[in-house]
Amino acid sequence: MDRTFIHGKSVTQMCGLTPKGDIFAGVEASKSSRFKSMKILVVEDNDFLRETLVEALTEEGYVVDSSADGEDGLFQATECNYDLIILDVMLPEKDGWEVLKGIRSHPSCNNVAVIMLTARDGTEDRVKGLDGGADDYLTKPFKLMELFARIRSIMRRSAGPERASELMVGDVTVNTNTRSIFKNGVDVAATTLEYNLVEALLAKRGEVVSRNDLYMKLFSEEKEVTSNILDVYICNVRNKLGKEFIMTKRGYGYYISA
Repeated sequence: MDRTFIHGKSVTQMCGLTPKGDIFAGVEASKSSRFKSMKILVVEDNDFLRETLVEALTEEGYVVDSSADGEDGLFQATECNYDLIILDVMLPEKDGWEVLKGIRSHPSCNNVAVIMLTARDGTEDRVKGLDGGADDYLTKPFKLMELFARIRSIMRRSAGPERASELMVGDVTVNTNTRSIFKNGVDVAATTLEYNLVEALLAKRGEVVSRNDLYMKLFSEEKEVTSNILDVYICNVRNKLGKEFIMTKRGYGYYISA
């Protein structure tokens, strides 16, 4: 059974059943997706729905931040580098329409993908959202599987033609479809964060990526991380793939040679 949301409450919750244990029922993580290192912002004032979406998207492998009101949501959207924003229409402080307008008028995030969520199913609202710059519009109730499919569809469109599924760096092969890394043909046991680090650097291969940009890409703003956590993962990747696989440009950041 897929989880369905009705005005912020799940069918299971409305029937008096405990949401724990079935929250991801019917949802299987698509580990072959090439978008799993995406960073997503969820702006939703309903605590249950917001927390469920954050947990479900995190379980799918995305890096997720959240906000409970429009003013803070717009601030996060313009200050952080997100690939996608899931934006409720009915929000305190600023409603979703105001937030969407602010996003589209801000130079740092005017190209970010936006999915609008609303309990209203009127054609006028759909047109207003799409004309205002939303990439998609999802009406409550909705199923998690449908949301995941919408996310994949939007990111395929924004990414353009699919890149080669296998990227070669010396004796290292990275398969972006299966999210696997091989060294001399042998499968390397890389954690999700180690893989995301490699993919983030390969996305800008030959360019130096700053520590701040890597932190923003790899870690949620809502989770406290130690100042040296990035060094730990870089060290782990170097131990597994070779000391020269990730290069350091002191004072600037890290890169993988072109």
